[in-house]
Amino acid sequence: MSPELISILVLVVVFVIATTRSVNMGALAFAAAFGVGALVADLDADGIFAGFPGDLFVVLVGVTYLFAIARANGTTDWLVHAAIRLVRGRVALIPWVMFALTGALTAIGAVSPAAVAIVAPLALSFAVRYGISPLLMGTMVVHGAQAGGFSPISIYGTIVNGIVEREKLPGSEITLFLASLTVNLVIAGVVFFLFGGLKLWARGSVAVDGADAGDGDGDGKAATGDSRGGAGGTRTSGVSGGTGSTSRTAPGTSPTAVATAAPAAPAHPGEPGPDTTRLTPARTATLTALVALVVAVLGFDLDAGLTAITLAVLLSAAWPEDSRVAVGQIAWPTVLLICGVLTYVGVLDQMGTITWAGEGVSGIGVPLLAAVLLCYIGAIVSAFASSVGIMGALIPLAVPFLAQGEIGAIGMVSALAVSATVVDVSPFSTNGALVLAAAPDVDRERFFRQLMVYGGIVVAAVPAVVWLVMVVPGWG
Repeated sequence: MSPELISILVLVVVFVIATTRSVNMGALAFAAAFGVGALVADLDADGIFAGFPGDLFVVLVGVTYLFAIARANGTTDWLVHAAIRLVRGRVALIPWVMFALTGALTAIGAVSPAAVAIVAPLALSFAVRYGISPLLMGTMVVHGAQAGGFSPISIYGTIVNGIVEREKLPGSEITLFLASLTVNLVIAGVVFFLFGGLKLWARGSVAVDGADAGDGDGDGKAATGDSRGGAGGTRTSGVSGGTGSTSRTAPGTSPTAVATAAPAAPAHPGEPGPDTTRLTPARTATLTALVALVVAVLGFDLDAGLTAITLAVLLSAAWPEDSRVAVGQIAWPTVLLICGVLTYVGVLDQMGTITWAGEGVSGIGVPLLAAVLLCYIGAIVSAFASSVGIMGALIPLAVPFLAQGEIGAIGMVSALAVSATVVDVSPFSTNGALVLAAAPDVDRERFFRQLMVYGGIVVAAVPAVVWLVMVVPGWG
């Protein structure tokens, strides 16, 4: 049995054990990276750790730390209140606002994970506050980022168009952009329909103070989800397909942290909760820090993780009582899971497993079959690894049969680009990991499974659809 095949089978075993046993998949993946790397690939410790995603580790820790402080001091509650005012109380519009916001950020040049890191924590705090499915909100944010991700001035668009030019293939910047925009917009519409968007429309509007302003049926029921407070604490609506079922506390999160991070509630019956419409010095400083994060990342191309953790430390030094709660809310189980899996994927890359699979497919004598298989390889690998990296590897692999003239280059490149990026909703990708880590007060294990199932459906369905629509007709 070849080393490449062994490494793939070990990955399957990791998934099976993590799915059937209560073992963190990241811990399993670290063990698998050590075993396969040392025994099969003959890598030393430095070679194994070469795949450790240090930049993603800092992004996950820094962003979740900063927004945990924002939740603790009420800044996210203030922002949610402001967002409700912006859409005149129509909660159903908020997922689309988040979709458009991340799409605009990536279209003007933001790296997709940076845009998601900025928008996802606010979007998911809003989802918990108003009983919106976090799965709906998280996927809308990620698909929004990918919708704008291939504009001619975007990072992804510039990279792919550069590869096309280098390989001397026919290209169309506008076709690439519109292909990604259309696919992600259609998926967002389907997601909105399936995961509770219609119920949000039926709910009508809420008042800017969170009270009901009419649910569309005139019955006066509350439209703020299942968020109630009292002497016993706070119950917040959690992850569901849009039904607003009650969540469980995230593993390792203390009751104090949940009570602080959840929507503000009275400490005793009859007492008013904290005023979410007022800007305190801590909230003002936190808002300034969030604006500074956006400016630093988008305007000066600074690392999102390092910037976020620096800002979080400055806020912690000024208001240490908030930081004591926030440190416990850093998504450590998610950090372990993502870093472990990506370290193992790094071992696969060093072994040549990914190149081995791609070259095997490109050698198939039927161009259309090779095209769809390359789209699937791009989707599967990108669900665990760098989207840009896999596009940079697969487009050159497609050159030999594109040169035969039986497959249109513009359609094939667009299909590969969409296949390799639309799957970033996977919890193992950077964007999916950010969504998973940013979700407050949810059952993270359940949310992880939902993202994994949804990502699996996208991986299974989208490559075939884009192949059928873009490659088979022979675009370009």
